[in-house]
Amino acid sequence: MRVHAILMIGCLGTLSGQLVAMRAPAQTLSTYGTPGLIDTPTAEVLPDGTLALTTSNFENTSRNTLTFQMLPNVYGSFRYSFLKDFDTGVGLSRYDRSFDVHFQLRRETAAGPAIALGLRDFGGTGVYASEYLVATKHLTPNITATGGIGWGRLAGRGGQRNPLTALDGRFDTREDSNAGGLSTTGQLDFGNWFRGDAALFGGLRWDVTPQWSVMAEYSSDTYTAEAERGLTDVRSPINFGASYRFDNGVTVGGSYLNGSALALQLSYAFDPRRAASPGGQGAAAPALKPQEQVALASWNLAQSNASAADPPRIYDVLNTRLAVEGVRLIGFEREGDRARITVENLRYGAAAQAVGRTTRVMANTLPPRLQTFEVTLAENGLPTTRIKSQRSDLYELEADLDGAWRSLARAEIEDAPQAIVGTENIDAFPRFTYRFGPYTQLSFFDPDEPLRYEIGAELKAAYQPAPGWTFSGQLRQPVIGNLDASARPSNSVLPKVRSDWARYASESDLRLSHLTAEYTWRPHADLFARVTAGYLEQMFGGISAELLWFPVGSSLAIGGELNYARQRDFDVQFGFQDYDVVTGHASVYYKTRGDYHVQVDMGRYLAGDWGTTLTVDREFNNGFKVGAFATLTDASYEEFGEGSFDKGIRVEVPVAWLTGKPSRRRITQVIRPVLRDGGARLNVQNRLYEKVRDNRGRALAAKWGRYAR
Repeated sequence: MRVHAILMIGCLGTLSGQLVAMRAPAQTLSTYGTPGLIDTPTAEVLPDGTLALTTSNFENTSRNTLTFQMLPNVYGSFRYSFLKDFDTGVGLSRYDRSFDVHFQLRRETAAGPAIALGLRDFGGTGVYASEYLVATKHLTPNITATGGIGWGRLAGRGGQRNPLTALDGRFDTREDSNAGGLSTTGQLDFGNWFRGDAALFGGLRWDVTPQWSVMAEYSSDTYTAEAERGLTDVRSPINFGASYRFDNGVTVGGSYLNGSALALQLSYAFDPRRAASPGGQGAAAPALKPQEQVALASWNLAQSNASAADPPRIYDVLNTRLAVEGVRLIGFEREGDRARITVENLRYGAAAQAVGRTTRVMANTLPPRLQTFEVTLAENGLPTTRIKSQRSDLYELEADLDGAWRSLARAEIEDAPQAIVGTENIDAFPRFTYRFGPYTQLSFFDPDEPLRYEIGAELKAAYQPAPGWTFSGQLRQPVIGNLDASARPSNSVLPKVRSDWARYASESDLRLSHLTAEYTWRPHADLFARVTAGYLEQMFGGISAELLWFPVGSSLAIGGELNYARQRDFDVQFGFQDYDVVTGHASVYYKTRGDYHVQVDMGRYLAGDWGTTLTVDREFNNGFKVGAFATLTDASYEEFGEGSFDKGIRVEVPVAWLTGKPSRRRITQVIRPVLRDGGARLNVQNRLYEKVRDNRGRALAAKWGRYAR
């Protein structure tokens, strides 16, 4: 009997451990848009890579949060809150911007709870400034308990002397929060973290079904600032709530806060690695024809005895077939049993897919005696990378379940020739392209307005007379919007290189957004170069020169850029203002073994300040990107003004992720708490790293799974 009991206890322990592992991801999001109960945090995290959008609304308050699980045990959040009549002293409601970060120090196991440490509003105005240490444990497969200790705003009820005082007496005091006034500092207030009184909080969650959850908590937040202004009535520390999760990632919830207010909440959590439109990505790759059938094709029979140049028809056939596959032919030549081709990928988010389509078209078009295929990828006539493969491998691996990766093992990826060969018989240049249609420009989370927008008509055109040369321009005619409605004057003491953006919007009508001449070339192996001159962007014109060293098989790239820029007139036509500046940066780019890209830019910015920008992006294999950046320069917080330093989040969504159809287009949105003059960089078209990196060895190999698609 004792043996059976021991075995049963062991089985229950194993089952408990399995349930813990299954239930490790957070089941509910708090009103702050982060894993939590109702108003208080838990030690849980979301599945790695998850992006969650939450809006919570209750009694004079609206919180809107974007949370990203950037690492398996770390998530970060950006929050934009509306507090009605909060700044009554100056007759204003507050549009508050804040950042959170949460570190899970220990995962939950059968033997112990998950433990996490977090910072709320660590770089904002201080309205929600607080820190916490929290533990969460499944008591049963359906009931989860959370308990923690909080500082700052989370120490409003039942505050006791800080236990960290035992380590250092300075933990005993905390400066008053900025919540009482119209603060817009945005500084990292290291001196206040985990200081002052501390208080306990906690609660329970019951997962009634896989969809339904109910929660109860004891909150240590007394909403002191809101209560002092009469915006809420705090009657009880006990909060109750319930939520329902749909299979598509949407969660709806309601709660009863502070014994006086009803709150409604809507969340959407999704994995960017899974496309919004399942399947798709275009038609299947062309099936390989038997080599005997290819040999009997009329264009091959006509040139079977030729010893010099192929007759023009074979180029026409090759060009037509590649165009159907979304690939542009710009160079072709033969040498012995080798066929060398240079193409531009016009359609596919994965360059490997363009290479696979190209080699199949070559196999179905070129005579069988050409057995070695050399495909060079180019961007705007700039050769980037060459891929060598054998025709026989295409046929051998066509039906292989692991054929794509086996073909990668057999292929050779190397640096491209410095010039495009075989252009004499190819009618690829000159080339003229244009697009006319609507445009939309959005600005989120302005200090005075949640959303600013502009909708209008746009004409874009580009002329390429020869490889590497591009003359391009863009005209915009605004039709409707409120980008020009900002009444907030700039009090910048730095040159107003960005903070006058509202004047550019209000004092312009038909805009010449840019008009440039650009030349790109390969000065040496693994080197790329660019020179651009003209009206470089909406606010500045001048000349820009760039050099990039990027070995084909390396995760590291190093670049340098030097610009002379002069500020344009507010009407965005042909005139200039008096301000000019020499600006430039040395840049280091590094692709980690995971999904992360790190970029460090060091140099001089448009306002004449010197400093460094750190950018970290997480880019999934489908091209979906979420990142953050911060810039610190020799401009002081006081000189910078509101926001204290430049920082923000950027999200880049491939159009193919939304539509399921292959496309190289991407929708990019930068979210800045505020746009100021410090740390401002010139917006130059076609910077080299972003232009060539998807074609270089490691990025190309990472998406080789689409080679046969």
